[in-house]
Amino acid sequence: MPQGLYLYCLARLSRLPALPLAGPGVDGRNSLAVATYQDLAAVWSPVSVEDFCGPEAEERLRDLTWIGPRVIRHQEVVAGVMRHSPVLPVRFGTIFASRANLDKVLQRHSDTIAEYLERLTDQEEWAVKGMLDRPGAREKLFSLKLTREAESLEALSPGKRYFEEQRLRTAGDQELQRWLQRVCREVWANLWNYAAQVQERRRLSREATGSDQDMVWNWALLIPRQAVGDFKVFIRDVNAQYAHRGLSLEATGPWPPYSFCPTLDMEPEA
Repeated sequence: MPQGLYLYCLARLSRLPALPLAGPGVDGRNSLAVATYQDLAAVWSPVSVEDFCGPEAEERLRDLTWIGPRVIRHQEVVAGVMRHSPVLPVRFGTIFASRANLDKVLQRHSDTIAEYLERLTDQEEWAVKGMLDRPGAREKLFSLKLTREAESLEALSPGKRYFEEQRLRTAGDQELQRWLQRVCREVWANLWNYAAQVQERRRLSREATGSDQDMVWNWALLIPRQAVGDFKVFIRDVNAQYAHRGLSLEATGPWPPYSFCPTLDMEPEA
């Protein structure tokens, strides 16, 4: 059964602990290893190529019971390396046919990798998601409008009152969207006080998040470690300010900095 080299991440060799790195690879059997070039380290482990390539592999990669533990182990390895060195994480399922092929890629991209690791030193990726209880926010606005218009509504016939309330509800939906856009601009601008970079990411559906709230913002931030404390205080203050409107920020991290990685061609040149 042919074996390949499964790649997890790239790091600084001088920052890693004494070899070997602890724990098995994604297959739960083979140990972790390191390929080196100058002060760069590529963390990898042997895997069966048939596990990841071919018709049977395509079926396995759709099986959550098979792929789930391997994705988790991939992330554990990257997180373990990240405790010692800045890392350039590699996507799940990146496999090389030989050590020579991995060495060629490492050497070809050495300057880009080294510059990236230097830039990422003492910085962390954090995720910030804006979550909105949309029905609650709508009802809050509608109730406020009913209170302001109570006197004029009382003077209307039941039929006219119904149509006026529907108009107020529609106006409330539009006002909610304008308010969200304004708060989004303010929060986005203020996040730059703490982050070296901010990236907008795809918003996820309720089905994907498992939440009963709408994801209205999804951002990735690259934050210097010394600014993380102030960043957390800012998130707490925003939540205190807008909780009554049904809006909250969820900040999680630190994560491997996938959102800020350079694009590397992983195919060895002939």
